Amino acid sequence: MNKYRSHKELRVYKLSYELAMEIFRLSKGFPVEEKYALTSQIRNSSRSVSANLTEAFRKRRYPKSFIAKLSDSESEAAETQTWLDFARDCNYIKPEHCEHLCKKYDHVIGMIVTMINAPEKFTITK
Repeated sequence: MNKYRSHKELRVYKLSYELAMEIFRLSKGFPVEEKYALTSQIRNSSRSVSANLTEAFRKRRYPKSFIAKLSDSESEAAETQTWLDFARDCNYIKPEHCEHLCKKYDHVIGMIVTMINAPEKFTITK
């Protein structure tokens, strides 16, 4: 049986949650006209990384479902990087802030890929 009792114990969850909160605070400074566009998109995708990790954790009994939710989480992290690029190119965030956040998302993606490649370390076996 694996050693994790909660998704909140996973380092990747902690980092993705921290990043989502940082993006939330950062996006408060986006222009009002972006409220239903970029602001909403970047908040949703950044939060979905953590949410999909939570769902994956709850599907640990089913390796294929576990991997599928991890794949969704990986995709949401990559999507968030794209929205960060848009925010940078629209001059809503500084290039160095974008680079910093994208590197952190690269780390999140790497951790998720590691989980996908070794699901037996996380899944529940009978």
